[in-house]
Amino acid sequence: MNRKINDDMGKMKIYSQDEMLDLTLGKKGTPDRDEYESKVDDYLVGLAIRRARESRNLTQEQLGERIGVQRARICSIERGANLRLSTIRRIFSALGMEVKLDIANMQSIQIC
Repeated sequence: MNRKINDDMGKMKIYSQDEMLDLTLGKKGTPDRDEYESKVDDYLVGLAIRRARESRNLTQEQLGERIGVQRARICSIERGANLRLSTIRRIFSALGMEVKLDIANMQSIQIC
């Protein structure tokens, strides 16, 4: 029995993450793949905001007070929902942190 399992395991193909995404969502540049990658990017920005807030020992409510929004909005932002560059700038400015926009083949632009 174990030999059969080992033989089957040897025949299995191992896929990279990009290969799995290509198979399930399509190649880069397709609408489904672009939507997925955009959501991942938004999530990562939200995570960075949460980590920055926590590094300043602030609650969501305290950060919300600093930028004029309710705690629920901060919670939503930290999940990567409805992010806008202007909101990101306001948040990091309220946290006293510098943010730069880095565009390939261009000089970085400081936004706060």
